[in-house]
Amino acid sequence: MPKHIGIAACSAEGAALCYRTICNEGSAILGRHMHPEVSMHTHPLGEYMKHIDAGNQEGVAALMLSSAEKLFNIGADFLICPDNTIHEAMPIVAKRSPLPWLHIAEEVGAEANQRGYVKLGITGTRYLMEGPVYPRALEKFDIMYAIPSTEERAEINRIIFDDLVNMVFTDESRSYFSGVIDRLKDAGCDAVVLGCTEIPLLVNDSVSPLPTLDSTRLLARAALRKATGSREEM
Repeated sequence: MPKHIGIAACSAEGAALCYRTICNEGSAILGRHMHPEVSMHTHPLGEYMKHIDAGNQEGVAALMLSSAEKLFNIGADFLICPDNTIHEAMPIVAKRSPLPWLHIAEEVGAEANQRGYVKLGITGTRYLMEGPVYPRALEKFDIMYAIPSTEERAEINRIIFDDLVNMVFTDESRSYFSGVIDRLKDAGCDAVVLGCTEIPLLVNDSVSPLPTLDSTRLLARAALRKATGSREEM
């Protein structure tokens, strides 16, 4: 039997995309209309933001662990979190969690390494672009990275929190991302990480000047492989 996937969610739209990907793509492995059992728990994004804005990773970890306990109690076998930003608390979470986790940035790094990319542009929330999540993960694969300018980081962050998490997707925002990615290309990047789980709802390879690494779908596909036994246990 496939393993039971637990999703510890944070923002709704990215979590929904991750969930849909697992369900929609499960049939390619398990047969028509089939996918692994999936359960999700979500604390309000606003509760997370109180701790994120204060730089309180212990508070972020407490919310993630609360979700982990609930998912463990209803039978999940392992956990994923379709939110890049709160992975900054993962070193705390991993030590106390009742279940193992897949790490979104490590899955992205593994995919980038497999595709032969050597320098990635990182897009996401300001906290993610300026934080340690991707530097730590990419170091394991000897992959370099670059981030947008200060002004660009501020505008990307605004687009995410004002628009994308509220399911607002505009041509203006899409064009802005395209310009940022073009400048990352000029800085020597050979691919770009869509490192907020809502960004793939706005940007894809057809509008990006660089090949994209869709963190949401890469995590979902990694969870499918783990749940169905088509990858080694981590």
